[in-house]
Amino acid sequence: MQSTERARIEIYDTTLRDGSQGEGISFSVEDKIRITRRLDEFGMDFIEGGWPGSNPKDEAFFLRMQDVTLSSALLTAFGSTRRAGVKPEDDPQLKTLINSRTAGITIFGKSWEDHVVHALRTTLDENVAMIGESVEFLARHTATVIYDAEHFFDGYKANAAYALQCLNAAHQAGAQRLVLCDTNGGTLPDEVVRIVREVRLAIPDALIGIHTHNDSGTAVACALAALSEGAMHVQGTVNGFGERCGNCDLIPVIAAVKLKLGLQCLHLDSLQHLTGLSQYVDEIANLTPDNRRAYVGRSAFAHKGGVHADAVLKGASYEHINPEDVGNSRRLLVSELAGSSSIAGKAAQYGIDLNRKSPEARSLLQSVAEREHEGYCYEGSEASFELLLMRAVGQIFEPFTLSGYRCIVEKRGHDQEPITEATVKVDVGGKERLTVAEGDGPVHALDGALRQALVDFYPAVERIKLTDFKVRVVNTRAGTAARVRVIIDSTNGDQSWSTVGVSENMIEASWHALVDSMVYGLQPSLRVGADATVATAH
Repeated sequence: MQSTERARIEIYDTTLRDGSQGEGISFSVEDKIRITRRLDEFGMDFIEGGWPGSNPKDEAFFLRMQDVTLSSALLTAFGSTRRAGVKPEDDPQLKTLINSRTAGITIFGKSWEDHVVHALRTTLDENVAMIGESVEFLARHTATVIYDAEHFFDGYKANAAYALQCLNAAHQAGAQRLVLCDTNGGTLPDEVVRIVREVRLAIPDALIGIHTHNDSGTAVACALAALSEGAMHVQGTVNGFGERCGNCDLIPVIAAVKLKLGLQCLHLDSLQHLTGLSQYVDEIANLTPDNRRAYVGRSAFAHKGGVHADAVLKGASYEHINPEDVGNSRRLLVSELAGSSSIAGKAAQYGIDLNRKSPEARSLLQSVAEREHEGYCYEGSEASFELLLMRAVGQIFEPFTLSGYRCIVEKRGHDQEPITEATVKVDVGGKERLTVAEGDGPVHALDGALRQALVDFYPAVERIKLTDFKVRVVNTRAGTAARVRVIIDSTNGDQSWSTVGVSENMIEASWHALVDSMVYGLQPSLRVGADATVATAH
């Protein structure tokens, strides 16, 4: 283990290039500019923008970035060494890198003799010359040249002397950073430790970097192992996006560098924005965040077991760091595994004082257990649990009661779309409303009819929008008579929430989730003014 008394660790982000090679990920030029600005605000040291000349999108990006000023990050263009038998000044790809007018350029070259012979189809000596001459040429035109030694670990294990010869050629030619790449993602941490140590001994005055892929599930572990052995520069992507199984995920690396290794990187306050950065990049990539991501996932500090939750509430540690350190927060999950302490702790999060030994707490716990046995799940539908809690302590405002509903689906001919019509009758403060609405399906029609019935009494209904609708079979062995669980996601523009309904009838399950969504969304407006006094209908 190296001493922690050394310079700060450099963080090099390649989300815009390596990350965009991940399956299902495609960034527009505007997306790339937005991500670049966010990475710069976050404090990244380097942002690799792409490979100019390889595609029109990257060419447009670098052209646009010439008018963008970055406050922290150094923007780099990526490319390869010169072609075999071509002088650097005659190589169009190297000229394109220079014309990108970035503050830094990163080029990769071969380190594995097998690739030199079979992929490049040239000699080992020519490959060494390609590396040295390309770096030297680029160093005359840009301030910072970074050399990525592609397949370095595989090449080193096959022929250490040749891999080091290639690396030293880049170093002698003026590359400021030598990055050891585990391009196949097959190297394990103990091998990384050994090889990084030997490289540092062989080229002691070089600044060594690490670039890992996750094909063995060890990309982050290998990167941290390299840093522990004295590497000063780490490359990766936000959320581990990348080809095949992905690249090294910079999110846990950054957290571990600061909180585990005790080393410095990025801005002093960057860590507090780690969760936000992860979510932002997911949003731009149009991907659902992985709740189980280390440090920043929604489940990273979620406690479900009653013993765990009770201990956490008493101050015992079941968390390896403070969630707030990385911009995340603790969550107490309510389920049949929860104890009364979980119920009381959850109530406290909602501003409700509930003694864990009170009859209300024990009754609520029993109710949760019974309902989960029926198929309810409150981990992903916390708004429904909050309504249960408010009802248990008598702090709920019921905006209406259901008198009845009817839903009709009619299909007229094989080439016609079905027609769905819903009728809803509700009682609002002694006033009955009967409304009818059509929709694209039963839930849409019921939602429309319920809104019509309530909007004159509660104008806030217009702000409540359904954003997602999920159905899951609870007991699959029951076949078509199985119980289903419906979860509805809603928003009012300021906050989002999820509600749940369960029944053997999918429309009934949807209705329960829909009603919970409306009741929950209306609670703030009902508390304003006359404490749930129903507004006079127009």
